[in-house]
Amino acid sequence: MIKANPRLPKQVKLVEVGPRDGLQNEAMPIDTDVKVALINRLTDAGLSSIETGSFVSPKWVPQMATSSEVFAQIHRNPKVTYGALTPNLKGLQAAIDAEADEVAIFGAASQRFSQKNINCSIEESLERFHDVVIQARQHNLRVRGYVSCVLGCPYEGEIDPVQVAEVAKALFAMGCYEISLGDTIGVGTPHKVQEMLVAVNKHVPMDKLAVHFHDTYGQALANIYAALNMGVEVIDSSVAGLGGCPYAKGASGNVASEDVIYLLDGLGIDHGVNFDLLLKAGWYISDKLGRAPVSKVSNAMRAKNA
Repeated sequence: MIKANPRLPKQVKLVEVGPRDGLQNEAMPIDTDVKVALINRLTDAGLSSIETGSFVSPKWVPQMATSSEVFAQIHRNPKVTYGALTPNLKGLQAAIDAEADEVAIFGAASQRFSQKNINCSIEESLERFHDVVIQARQHNLRVRGYVSCVLGCPYEGEIDPVQVAEVAKALFAMGCYEISLGDTIGVGTPHKVQEMLVAVNKHVPMDKLAVHFHDTYGQALANIYAALNMGVEVIDSSVAGLGGCPYAKGASGNVASEDVIYLLDGLGIDHGVNFDLLLKAGWYISDKLGRAPVSKVSNAMRAKNA
């Protein structure tokens, strides 16, 4: 009999990012009722945290222009956190008006990526976020912090873990309750993941960290397993593997929620998600987009049930 790995967490929370991070790069306009139906299905599947929308300029992210309508129409479960991305005070006010349960701010560990993505330096972005955090907390909204390019940047190449640690430290110090560490272009490998986590953990407790992996090079599940062994208990994932990275040609999207659940089940780690309903949610949005899920588990289960 194989003994359980004592280093693995007994329970893991999934943060479902499909409705926001997954759909935001879709070129084809997606109807509000489709987004609402997807979120409702994810709620029914037992996801406890769902990124529901993004309050950014519709000029830059037109797919998220209907976020207010989406928040207004979803069937809310009081046990579920419905979050929104808010890069500035204007976005924060829109999230407050939409009655988002929490908001997220997004920085980067790469200066060039920060300039390309939000048109300011890392230092300037942190100054901007400070005011967002203060006002959010005045409205009793928790703030989640994202750090992009924690394992590599399309413009700078490999990123020093110390750079990641400094940005994570700043976000945590200003009041972010959780820091999500994102491998934006999916270049990370397990050893690099663990090196980065060791550096960040010098400033931020492991139970305040989440990992956000893209599967560009097929390493996402291996990287998640490496992070779990370091004590990480929160994983960002996207139903059907929705999403991509506009900064990396050919980059696949976020790790698929279905694949993560299959891994966690195999490890005996509790997650609270109904696997069958999650599969159906992924098939629903994939059918609406006119393509098969990126998730290998999802496609295997669909073929098995056909």
